[in-house]
Amino acid sequence: MGTEAMLEKGSSDLSEAEEAEIETIRQHREELLEDIKKLKEEIAQVFAEIEGFQNAEERQEADQNPGERSSKLSQRDKLLSVGRKKFNMDPEKGIQYLIEQQLLSSDLQEIAKFLHKGEGLNKTAIGDYLGGRDSKNIQILQAFVACHQFANLNLVQALRQFLWSFRLPGEAQKIDRMMEAFANWYCKCNPGVFQSTDTCYILSFSIIMLNTSLHNPNVKDKPPFERFVSINRGINDGADLPEELLKDKEPLGIIPLENLSVRKVDDPKKPNCFELFNPNCKGQKIKACKTDGDGKVVEGKHQSYKISAATPAERDEWIEAIRTSITQNPFYDLVSARKKKIANKN
Repeated sequence: MGTEAMLEKGSSDLSEAEEAEIETIRQHREELLEDIKKLKEEIAQVFAEIEGFQNAEERQEADQNPGERSSKLSQRDKLLSVGRKKFNMDPEKGIQYLIEQQLLSSDLQEIAKFLHKGEGLNKTAIGDYLGGRDSKNIQILQAFVACHQFANLNLVQALRQFLWSFRLPGEAQKIDRMMEAFANWYCKCNPGVFQSTDTCYILSFSIIMLNTSLHNPNVKDKPPFERFVSINRGINDGADLPEELLKDKEPLGIIPLENLSVRKVDDPKKPNCFELFNPNCKGQKIKACKTDGDGKVVEGKHQSYKISAATPAERDEWIEAIRTSITQNPFYDLVSARKKKIANKN
């Protein structure tokens, strides 16, 4: 069942305030889609300018040091860079180019792993490609979802991991296919949590809508927990879900993983320790946040974070999970380097 159909079906059971809230969410969604469209056009222009600068620099370096230049950047790396840029502009053409250049196998499982790894790929473009209705796209979507490890995660944790690896597209049918694939895989990884995949599907959308309401500045009347419970009554094949399943604990802190690295370290004070750090911009603070003793959110002031696990095996699992979630965005390093340059001048 698609999101629009689900909302229409349930509209007769909603109060005027809830209907107004859903309408506000719909309007906010339209605004976001328009912003995304503009942003994609701006990003396309930026990539075109960057490519122009890179080509000019490459030509200049090639004239000055032809042997050295060829050793720095292989032909394969250059073709791969072109393929990623093509994917970000047009995912279908990008994948086809990478296959033609023998940089990517035509095997659907391999394509899914390439998208899940996501190096240099625009997350919005990944979402658009995965949401396609062709049988090939659907099989790649299913393989992409299966790249995620949802076992022993609650639904909110799994949703965060899933939605972090791409951006949901704007079309309702695409969202429907993607969320159905998510629900099927989550239930397979966690048998017995829900009576059916439909329950997981509906609750996932409820969580997304709740998150939108809570973080939308235009929604003044934030939905209380009791309303969230009321909206989801009877969705577990006619039965109610346990309230503890509908509650989500607030995180003690957040560490964005863009452009970070993780490694195992030996620390006499912290057994089974691993570290999050920025390998490219040493001396720069990681833009993390945490809660202080009074419960207030404050900005972290660390250049790296060391975390201790309960066992060596758990430490290795953390490292592997973090590595699969890390994304690379060249703009973060560019901005950090420019800020450091300004700070040094001052």
